Amino acid sequence: MLADPGDASAERTPLRGVEAVLLVGGRGTRLRPLTLSAPKPMLPTAGVPFLRHVLSRIRSAGITHVVLGTSYKAEVFAEHFGDGEDLGLELEYVVEQQPLDTAGAIRNVADRLREPDVLVFNGDILSGVNLGGLVGTHRANEADVTLHLVKVDDPRRFGCVPTDADGRVTAFLEKTETPPVDQINAGCYVFRREVIDSIPSGRPVSVERETFPGLLESGARLQGYVDASYWLDIGTPAAFVRGSADLVLGAVPSDALPGEPGEALVLDRARVAEDASMDGGSTVGEDCVVESGARISGSTLFDGAHVDAGAVVERCVVGKGARVGRDAVVRGAVVGDRAVIGAGCELLDGARVWPGVELPDGGIRFSADC
Repeated sequence: MLADPGDASAERTPLRGVEAVLLVGGRGTRLRPLTLSAPKPMLPTAGVPFLRHVLSRIRSAGITHVVLGTSYKAEVFAEHFGDGEDLGLELEYVVEQQPLDTAGAIRNVADRLREPDVLVFNGDILSGVNLGGLVGTHRANEADVTLHLVKVDDPRRFGCVPTDADGRVTAFLEKTETPPVDQINAGCYVFRREVIDSIPSGRPVSVERETFPGLLESGARLQGYVDASYWLDIGTPAAFVRGSADLVLGAVPSDALPGEPGEALVLDRARVAEDASMDGGSTVGEDCVVESGARISGSTLFDGAHVDAGAVVERCVVGKGARVGRDAVVRGAVVGDRAVIGAGCELLDGARVWPGVELPDGGIRFSADC
């Protein structure tokens, strides 16, 4: 049963009796070196911390009470968002003292919850899912848990979640070369509060390996909400860059975007030469400099980055205060904070330069031409 992501009435009706939990405790190791200085959900994404886009969608759905389950660099979240008043939200923070996995992290915030239904979000998913439709499906089916499911082109990389003709989840299947269905767990759930209270406390618990299979075995109703909305796990550098670009381009709308959608987003005090080119949903952060003839495409420049004349930056993240030298070519790479890419260097797909590293002029090439 495929949900209709265009059901605008469900999206416009403010949700009542629902609160949200955001799981933001991960270390973001796949995004290193970017996450050495900030948690993944706090990385600048289309001009603001990624989490601000998620919170704006929650607020737009009419939800006001949000609990953040934190761990890695936990203090950063409260320092930036405070009590959430400027977002029209009431934010609370619960710190994991040890890694608890997904279900364990949900159980860890149970004493802060107040409502009968709880929307749970993984903090590294960019999604256009209709939250009103998701909650409406949950309530219409009197489900114990409702899972947002998405169809993907290659489900072999994921665990599959088959459903019957009524949308009821029938199994949770591990990764396989011959997946029976193309729909996967999208990392967003609606829990009945009583189900959260039944999760064991004080130890790691996995939703996929323990909680959901156990609920199925007990006869609980697990409902699937399958739709075709935008969905992306931003946990890798390539996906992070793509997600930021899609937000700038307007492929996934966000009230938190600090500007109008378009080919590029240029933030305050950035200086961009008239003959420099920017496209593909690029973001140029505050106090950045892009010199004459430089080309920025589908890339994110954190605050204070500097791209010298004639340099090419494509599908990249350039960290805070980093510099890309004259005529350098950087494609599909990550440049850490304050790193320096020397003039004439060439970095191609998968290259990661750690914070503060300085590459000399011409020091790295992926081709023989000079």
